[in-house]
Amino acid sequence: MLTPVLPTNIESRPSASEGSLSPQQPLHALIVEDSPSDAELMVHELRRSGFDLVWERTDTEADYLARLEKPPEIILADYALPQFSGLRALQLLQQQGLAIPFIVVSGTIGEEAAVAAMKQGATDYVLKDRMGRLGAAVMRALQGERKIAYFSMEIALESAMPTYSGGLGVLAGDTIRSAADLQLPMVAISLLHRAGHFQQRFDASGWQKEEPVEWKVERFLAEMPARTALMIEGRKVCLRCWKYQVHGIGGYFIPVYLLDTDLAENSEWDRKLTSVLYGGDARYRLCQEAVLGVGGVRMLRALGYERLDRFHMNEGHASLLTLELLHEEAGKTERKHIAMSDLASVRQKCIFTTHTPVPAGHDQFALSALGTSLGFPEGISEVLDPEMAVRVFGRHEPPGKNQSPSSGEAMLNMTYLGLNMSRYVNGVAKRHGQISRMMFAGYHIDAITNGVHAATWTSSHFQALYDRHIPDWRQDNFSLRHAESIPAPEIWEAHTRAKTELLACVNHEENKPAMKIEAFTLGFARRVTAYKRADLLFTDLERLKKIAAEAGGLQVIYAGKAHPSDHEGKRLIRRILELKEVLNDSLTIAFLPNYDLALAKLITSGVDLWLNTPQPPLEASGTSGMKAALNGIPSLSIVDGWWMEGLIEGVTGWAIGDEKREREDESSALRDAASLYDKLERVILPMFHVDRDRYLDVMRHAIAVNGSFFNTQRMLQQYVLSAYFR
Repeated sequence: MLTPVLPTNIESRPSASEGSLSPQQPLHALIVEDSPSDAELMVHELRRSGFDLVWERTDTEADYLARLEKPPEIILADYALPQFSGLRALQLLQQQGLAIPFIVVSGTIGEEAAVAAMKQGATDYVLKDRMGRLGAAVMRALQGERKIAYFSMEIALESAMPTYSGGLGVLAGDTIRSAADLQLPMVAISLLHRAGHFQQRFDASGWQKEEPVEWKVERFLAEMPARTALMIEGRKVCLRCWKYQVHGIGGYFIPVYLLDTDLAENSEWDRKLTSVLYGGDARYRLCQEAVLGVGGVRMLRALGYERLDRFHMNEGHASLLTLELLHEEAGKTERKHIAMSDLASVRQKCIFTTHTPVPAGHDQFALSALGTSLGFPEGISEVLDPEMAVRVFGRHEPPGKNQSPSSGEAMLNMTYLGLNMSRYVNGVAKRHGQISRMMFAGYHIDAITNGVHAATWTSSHFQALYDRHIPDWRQDNFSLRHAESIPAPEIWEAHTRAKTELLACVNHEENKPAMKIEAFTLGFARRVTAYKRADLLFTDLERLKKIAAEAGGLQVIYAGKAHPSDHEGKRLIRRILELKEVLNDSLTIAFLPNYDLALAKLITSGVDLWLNTPQPPLEASGTSGMKAALNGIPSLSIVDGWWMEGLIEGVTGWAIGDEKREREDESSALRDAASLYDKLERVILPMFHVDRDRYLDVMRHAIAVNGSFFNTQRMLQQYVLSAYFR
């Protein structure tokens, strides 16, 4: 198993719940209350809500002032006491000039008095007969009201937490990290994935084998006491959640809640619904998506998040959350059936991001199975009349196209559910937005190009370089444009250190010193599937060997997993491993197993050139080249996805093939391979070996032009302006 030195910012942490509300750092509270039993009740409720509390009680003015000399983090005060009052305590706090959250907790306060207390500066109020609100009120007081709920089937939080499989989860993790940096009032929901995606190994023939992932949930996450449930196929499925906190550069954190059905009260089958990421058959996947969407909304309510304004669905897996929001709207007036006003209200709250132009990436389920899965014995018509069902599930296509080809049964496309129920929809690159508008004709689909979290994906060597020359680059990613002024020798020194680190890892994995620091090294790491064409480099082996010989050696580092059911992807991996032996005398090839966050950072920061060869127009965005750019690594890529925006030929990198392609046919791959060889042989390798200063200019431009723009800080600012608060 590969065991690289874990890169900065994505290494395993001692606890997932660091910060002011964590078990390791208790919350210090001062309770102004004359009743010891009422004070104990508050403490019990806060501990039940997950707070580790250190507290003191006072009920006199003199003692209160004395305790303010060592200010607490929060004050909970009864409205009326025999010798004191909550309003007087608030007044004294303000006179001391202390900005400490102050919550009135009372059994006698009326609404008018509560409003008056808020006007005088109280942060919030909680009635003693509604003590269940206290935990949420304290959370809001300490961190502000959460307004945005971000739902994703996978989120990459740490390398050692297998809660992600690839680009979608990595993007989600980077999004949340930048949300914490920007102090966006966000909360995130995903599934726990106890068995993860899979552990990858290769058998003697080079065929990928999948093995379960083992990880200790308690090492990374804090179990929350909140519980909720939903009906699935007529069974009550109970849910709990585990909390992880993503901390930003200013200390603000985003709570991430991972849903878990592994509870004794559930059936054996239901207990595994949150176990395997993208596992099982269509039935398993539909039930899993019901847990994410319906169960996710219910868990947020159980946790006290009652005032969320936006629900962001990161792909169609979470689209069922819209049905739960419709149910909530109808429930406000005790109706069973959904009304047009409910649709309007829910649409105003929802944001949908589609990520793939590949049809197989859009989940579809039999519409009849949806009713069964969500517990409607008579089908979905129990709550939606036919006209309303068309508005929720229908899609702008001719009749018959939304039917299963094998059975003729009406199908629910989760992407269409997200499209129909959202006020704002976007693709993940400008070109992808155009493709999506053609795929889903009749819908308005905007485009916000993806990014990566700059501080996470910049190697420690380039971090140190930027800290010296661009001190505020973490707070302001756009300031990386000043990389143009960093001396070339310092860029080369940082790159050499990163490359040395990568090659040491590769040679350790290969168990021989095959990779050499002076040899030109290409990197290719991503999910292995046919359209990404990992083997395009090997189209003409004789020409490739000639290029390698003239360059004095060539090294290629591969990494990536194929989906367990993607046999074509597995054949690609086996072919590359076979070619590794066939070409052993001409060039050095490594295929590193178990591609994860740590390995991705090592490769994207340590190679000399990033290679990307998807079949256009199937690359929605792609982010690995963005990670490479942050480390001064130029790309040689098909002009698709983000590269249509990031490419300045010969300045930030190079194109494979024509920028404006008229058609794709059987000869397209041959033309692309020829272009790849031409760029390597005639432009890139001569520049690297003979005109190193010119190559360093391209490295510098990659940082200044692409690193400064293609990041999640810029991306989230666009979401704020276009979707979250518009």
